[in-house]
Amino acid sequence: MRPSVIFSVGVAYLLVGSGLAFADPAASKEFMRVFGLAQPPYGFVSLCERSPRECSPGRQEEQRFDATPERFAQLEAVNRMVNQEIEPVTDIELYGEADYWTLPTTKGDCEDYVLLKRKRLIAMGWPPSALLITVVRDERGDGHAVLTARTAQGDFILDNKTDEIKIWHRVRYQFIMRQSYLNPRVWMSLDPKERSPSMPLAGVRKAR
Repeated sequence: MRPSVIFSVGVAYLLVGSGLAFADPAASKEFMRVFGLAQPPYGFVSLCERSPRECSPGRQEEQRFDATPERFAQLEAVNRMVNQEIEPVTDIELYGEADYWTLPTTKGDCEDYVLLKRKRLIAMGWPPSALLITVVRDERGDGHAVLTARTAQGDFILDNKTDEIKIWHRVRYQFIMRQSYLNPRVWMSLDPKERSPSMPLAGVRKAR
């Protein structure tokens, strides 16, 4: 990706002083727009049945989380550490199922990376309402899961394919659906033309 399209976390935080980061979310491209309800991914529904705690609303905040430089540093550190710790394998290889969501230990698929990053950030004080599982179509058109950090500075993406944190609209994916910040069991469409099919998520980290 060209340097001109990379939106670093540090630059994002500098925008706060100019007032741009606090623009009306409905009028700013830094914030995702939702288009009604979506059908939750099958793997997520199964996870909630097996591990209700992973789908608990926890501490919910309607206002966007103010991510200080220290908080941004946590995003970068957790994204990098989990990407390095977990070996990417498909659910078929590991569990014999097309779409099995769980907290990984040493190996996992894209959604497993997301669950572990979310869990670690919540332990650091991030509210669950600021950490939303998001489904996209990746550069190959495959289903893929990333973690959206919903902050006052914008919506940032944590991805197992890269250690770099980017503002969502600088990520070259098609955004399909995302958890509601009011209730993690409810999913919202991010594409007015997408019917949110339940598709397997198979994204893995790119080789370096």
